[in-house]
Amino acid sequence: MVSLYPLVVNECIKIVKKRRLFVVLLILAAIIPMFVYAQMKVTENAWKQFGTEDWRVELRQKIVDYTRSIGSARVPEEWKQIRKIEVQRAQYYLDRDVNPNSPNGVTFTREFMKNAVGLFIPLMVMVIAADLISGEHTSGTIKLLLTRPVERWKILLSKWIALVLFVSVVVVATALLCYLISGAVFGYGGWDMPVFFGFQLAGGDIDFSYVRPIEQWLYLIMELGLVWYAALIVGSMSLMISVLVRSTAAGMGIMLALLISGTILSNMVSNWETAKYLFMVNLELTNYLTGALPPIKGMSLPFSLAVLTAWGAASVVVSFVVFTKKDVLN
Repeated sequence: MVSLYPLVVNECIKIVKKRRLFVVLLILAAIIPMFVYAQMKVTENAWKQFGTEDWRVELRQKIVDYTRSIGSARVPEEWKQIRKIEVQRAQYYLDRDVNPNSPNGVTFTREFMKNAVGLFIPLMVMVIAADLISGEHTSGTIKLLLTRPVERWKILLSKWIALVLFVSVVVVATALLCYLISGAVFGYGGWDMPVFFGFQLAGGDIDFSYVRPIEQWLYLIMELGLVWYAALIVGSMSLMISVLVRSTAAGMGIMLALLISGTILSNMVSNWETAKYLFMVNLELTNYLTGALPPIKGMSLPFSLAVLTAWGAASVVVSFVVFTKKDVLN
């Protein structure tokens, strides 16, 4: 019996040698400074517009603008509901004299990870996961791999474990690069800044009875955990596609189409209730931490976690069943 550990080590070495991880890190190193610069320009423009660096002035103006738009007949009802919730949350922070968008490295990292969970990070994970099996077909190493005295399920399990490890690397590397790069511009403080957590929706309003402040480092850990789980589900589905489709390009195309369609659907499916069972619509788990309005009525953090778990488990089961039974030599 061959131990699983050397198989996992071998898979990790193969992933590193393919240099896809380095490509992902290079993409992150190139993209993040662009967002940092954009955030810096937004901050500078706000200072010029309001003539002060006092964040309270900007937040009060946001409340005024959103309140006016709520009373406008030209604004769709769905947008009115979103802005009504934003007004309530902004007023909550203003009443407690806490800046929700304090410019520092930790806040930037928190916001970047929240916005990246739906598409950017899944795409980075897909780059690594899409050819774990199909790449073996392309290079012809699948025959060599299966002629060894190792059970097929162990081979696939070692690839999945290696995938879990590299999903963790991608998430941690993204957060670390965000903090290091943005901190050079906004400062490396903000770890103990209070962040209000526990916003819950009650109809069209926010229920503040469960809200409590937590330090930003703890909030960031909670957020990274949700990002990691969403990325893991996407990685598991990419592995399944890699098992089902022998072409790496075709597998990446399928996953890319699914992820992009999910981003579009999240903004369009408010009246299509059955769409809430699609994994793509449930990827933005971090929005539940802020009490944001879900894309479809009835969605919640436990619901989205359950849907993603079901999709991930089904993907893993299909991958193992097909890989252990399929004639991959011809």
